[in-house]
Amino acid sequence: MSGSQLTLNLVEGSVSFRFSPEAARDLQAAINDLMQQLKAVASKATPGTGSGKPTPQKPMEYRSTGDVFLEIFCNPNIYPTPFAAKVLITLRDDRIRLSTEAELTRLVEDLNLYLEQVG
Repeated sequence: MSGSQLTLNLVEGSVSFRFSPEAARDLQAAINDLMQQLKAVASKATPGTGSGKPTPQKPMEYRSTGDVFLEIFCNPNIYPTPFAAKVLITLRDDRIRLSTEAELTRLVEDLNLYLEQVG
């Protein structure tokens, strides 16, 4: 089975494409790591906690190839909280390329909904 349709809700509009449950679980793991990095940046940026300068975190760069190429990028060092974070999404195949932005929290919701549907 090559996958079910994953719908990502973007800042304006949405995009649907075939995505395997295994790739979705890999993306979910990458997002969980990103959330931990965002929380680390947010907790160290709070005034009165130690040196006040957070340790720079590595950006998340997720890539998946299947029916389409999906790349998701986020730099956790530029957002004050996980709720403010946005991700850059590139989705392409041999005929079309889409590069856009989405809210991280919305991506998490879309991914969780997809994983619930595919069981």
